[in-house]
Amino acid sequence: MNDPFITGINCQRTTLDWMSLLTTNMTNIYTPGYRARKANFGTFLHGSTFDDLRVKAWQGKAMPGTAPENLYIEGKGFFVVKKPNGVKYYTRLGEFAFLGDGSYKTKEGYSVQGYILNDKGEIMSSSAPQSKVPHATAESQGGPDFNAMTEIKLWRDPSNGKWLGKYDEFKIKKDGILYGQAEKGKVSVPLYKIAHVKFPNAAQLSEIKDGYYAENPQSGKPILGNAIIRSGVIEMSNVNFRENIAHLAEAKMQVEMTNKIIQTSKQLLQESMKLLQ
Repeated sequence: MNDPFITGINCQRTTLDWMSLLTTNMTNIYTPGYRARKANFGTFLHGSTFDDLRVKAWQGKAMPGTAPENLYIEGKGFFVVKKPNGVKYYTRLGEFAFLGDGSYKTKEGYSVQGYILNDKGEIMSSSAPQSKVPHATAESQGGPDFNAMTEIKLWRDPSNGKWLGKYDEFKIKKDGILYGQAEKGKVSVPLYKIAHVKFPNAAQLSEIKDGYYAENPQSGKPILGNAIIRSGVIEMSNVNFRENIAHLAEAKMQVEMTNKIIQTSKQLLQESMKLLQ
């Protein structure tokens, strides 16, 4: 039988951690790309800490971006970005921008990844897996590892101001393909397909930093995404404010309950000590 005093102390500590998590969710309600966090209390009654923390992967509200290269995923999935050291992260925050050198990057300087296309706009295959994960699966088996992925480049020629020296403008369509366009849209050439993937269990992704996640054995391997990509739009937080307020009220009641358990245990201990004197 568990000591009620120890159980009360542990439950109170866990409840305060829960309140901190809920407060973090609510303070990020207007943070673009923020994913609400949820705690699993499978062993809460025994006074333990959270079994695990999960990411709520559902879609957040859309809001206008600041440039046409800002992107929004309508549906399930994540954009693929790469750090300078080659490590890949996954995010739904599409505040991307083309820099002066033509690179397409996040606000943190991570390179947005795209699939290389042939003249027909089809994703080209790679002879070797794109990740260093053992036993990488081919696309035909549900994994994107054998699709040729690269950093997206779209620079302006200083001599004529055109993209890649020959396109008057670019356009990212709903299928995620980035086109170079000329002659008032009469010429439209597919250049890249924005890489976006989904996971068998996205809620279990490891959060590296706010808005950025990494795969792990629990999340499963990435699968090619099939969501709609919106240009000129970004995703806001997916925090449900009312839900978090309701949980915060529950947490406060839990604190009050554990306080009573602790106080009662103290009184019983004091009475026991008196009887032993």
